[in-house]
Amino acid sequence: MLRISNIKLPLDHTDSDLRMAIVSKLAIKNSELLEYRIYKRSYDARQKKNIFFIYTLDVDTSKNSQLLEQFADDAQIKVRPDDSYRFVTQAPEVLIERPIVIGMGPCGLFAGLILAQMGFKPIILERGKEVRERTVDTFGLWRKRKLNTESNVQFGEGGAGTFSDGKLYTQIKDPQHHGRKVLEEFVAAGAPEEILYLSKPHIGTFKLVTMVEKMRHTIESLGGEILFEQRVDDVLIENQRVQGVILASGETLLSQHIVFAIGHSARDTFKMLFAKGVYVEAKPFSIGFRIEHPQSLIDQCRFGDYAGNELLGAADYKLVHHCKNGRSVYSFCMCPGGTVVAATSAEGHLVTNGMSQYSRNERNANSAIVVGIDPENDYPGYPLAGLDLQDRLEKQAFVLGGESYDAPAQLVGDFLGNKPSHELGSVEPSYKPGVKLGDLSNSLPDYAIAAIREAIPAFDKKIRGFAMHDAVLTALETRTSSPIRLKRDRESLQSINTRGLYPAGEGAGYAGGILSAAVDGIKIAEALALDMVSNQVSKS
Repeated sequence: MLRISNIKLPLDHTDSDLRMAIVSKLAIKNSELLEYRIYKRSYDARQKKNIFFIYTLDVDTSKNSQLLEQFADDAQIKVRPDDSYRFVTQAPEVLIERPIVIGMGPCGLFAGLILAQMGFKPIILERGKEVRERTVDTFGLWRKRKLNTESNVQFGEGGAGTFSDGKLYTQIKDPQHHGRKVLEEFVAAGAPEEILYLSKPHIGTFKLVTMVEKMRHTIESLGGEILFEQRVDDVLIENQRVQGVILASGETLLSQHIVFAIGHSARDTFKMLFAKGVYVEAKPFSIGFRIEHPQSLIDQCRFGDYAGNELLGAADYKLVHHCKNGRSVYSFCMCPGGTVVAATSAEGHLVTNGMSQYSRNERNANSAIVVGIDPENDYPGYPLAGLDLQDRLEKQAFVLGGESYDAPAQLVGDFLGNKPSHELGSVEPSYKPGVKLGDLSNSLPDYAIAAIREAIPAFDKKIRGFAMHDAVLTALETRTSSPIRLKRDRESLQSINTRGLYPAGEGAGYAGGILSAAVDGIKIAEALALDMVSNQVSKS
């Protein structure tokens, strides 16, 4: 089979047009084209009056070998590479121990799935609830201002990614095709097949809920065991080797192979690991606000006359500005046609996040507008200082919002003019329970406020209307990524000073988003499986 890239067609093309483009590209007869499949489809919207699709296709003809010779010098026509996933090993018939996976977000879910598929029958511990019960608790905060600190946007089956836009693209290098494995497993669990070829696939919250359930059942059918509402309060370590964990219930589970895929909000677990002597270091992260505009404004700016085209969907954006004070401000987790949601996991704290459904048809676009901070300059010395910064800012935001889980908010025009907001304009904020208008200038450090005030007008030059007076800023976005890294060995992927402990995913500082976290889970599962097999062989 051949892989052909850079086939360009207008948005309104037909299947026949695509077939003819292949025939023309290869200079073959229509009858010589046996079949084709879309491998990747993106669009080019740089010229708003001439937006077009760009295809990469897997093609089979009756003369593949001849065509490869004929187009040997054409980089756009090559042999289709084998991107199928292969397991690195299989479990022994008799297991002397079972691996433990802590956390059931995308990373823990895929670590558990791959281990189960290889026959290792993992035990997965999740401090939160099953995804449907968790959804009820999450809506309890949004609708009734009632927070369950162990079952919310951050904690529970599916992890923080369940209540998000469900983006499934990443910039990580993936020579082993782990990302393809993730997408194929998602499709098997009920995701639309288009995620296999769209350049920026997404799923949305409601679809993710049912998919996570199906994947849980798959793990269980392969001998895996999943225990909900089981928070890990202690880890047993002897001679720099992990031996097991102690649960909040008091129960002890023993294993010398434990994956910590705990997400970026398990601050109590981070502190416990640090106290136990597991190597932890501070890492950069970002803080800022959520910003909301009419989705129609973003569509018009990005697509012009093609705004509203069903094939293009709701438009997104990605922005960055380097400020005079040395800070960088950038958009993060952009949610087209989505909502801003309450995302705290701690009493008396206020945190926001963004979420979209698969349809992306809500009236507003939202994204985080965040400022990068660096531990070397902003909080040197103490590895957990970033956690303390998050904690302090979130408590302060809770107070600014009226101590009721309402979020502090301000119109963009008032924020830029350095005056408090008293009345909403044309943009109705989507955050629930609600917002309290006021002045956000004291909600972040001075350097962050100054940087965002400089960046928004700069962004307006790229997206006209970005600095519109009535756009809404909602505080506070503090959990863009983990502020710590549980540093691991590059080869074994184990903690650099605690053998058998496998830091994984966003919480450990090795991923950012659903796809990269899931890929990291696969890599961890592979490394752990190889070590288990090696250890069992050496003991036999």
